[in-house]
Amino acid sequence: MAGLSETIAAMAERDGAYRAAPGADWRQGQTLYGGLSAALAVHAADRAFPDLPPLRSAQFAFVGPAAGALAYRPSMVRRGKSSAFVAVAADGEAGPATQALLCYGRARDSACRYHDVPMPAVARPDDGVPFFTRPGVPGFSGHFDAVLVDGHPPASGAERPLLRVWVRHHDAGPPDGALALIALGDALPPPALSLFPAFVPISTMTWSVELPPNAAMPGAGWYLFESRGEVADYGYGIQDMKLWHADGRLALIGRQTVALYG
Repeated sequence: MAGLSETIAAMAERDGAYRAAPGADWRQGQTLYGGLSAALAVHAADRAFPDLPPLRSAQFAFVGPAAGALAYRPSMVRRGKSSAFVAVAADGEAGPATQALLCYGRARDSACRYHDVPMPAVARPDDGVPFFTRPGVPGFSGHFDAVLVDGHPPASGAERPLLRVWVRHHDAGPPDGALALIALGDALPPPALSLFPAFVPISTMTWSVELPPNAAMPGAGWYLFESRGEVADYGYGIQDMKLWHADGRLALIGRQTVALYG
């Protein structure tokens, strides 16, 4: 399998687009794993505009299946003194696949400093239960190590849609920074799947990501991933997602809307 670092390195620029063809081991059903599709959009923007400030926020819309060879086309929407907005459109063999809007911003001096998203107290990775072991897990899961420490796995008929899982890249050398976090931040299935007694098809429609200011974003190592279902009804689910560094620092906040076909 080509890990994240190898897959990113293989992206090539041609005819104004950044092109990638991830292997079948990165697939999620009929489409590319959403976290990788989002990470490739970020990488294309970074390649097209190499002097961007740090990524602060991103919105991804998975408008169609990301199938076959993919072409990512970044465009600068607006650039100011301290911030920039970049749009990225990705097309695959089935047509439009992913639309991304990325917000970058330089750090500024501020009299206000406040952090109140504490990491929950959970068991360490060595004391949890391997997560990607049940039949029916998507192919891309082989690129991650995951250990369940709270909640219930998909198709378990649970009463509460909550997952707390330690996750890390299986790749021995993932790149540091926002790109690796985004590739990791969609690795868990929607917690609403825990409510079902059997596996049902799902599809992520939109994903919003916020990246708190951090001095370091290591690509390797464990992150605690909490995914909490807030609404599951009428065939759709809404979930809140958070990742923390192993030392307790908040690494990522996300929200998703998913379609539930069951």
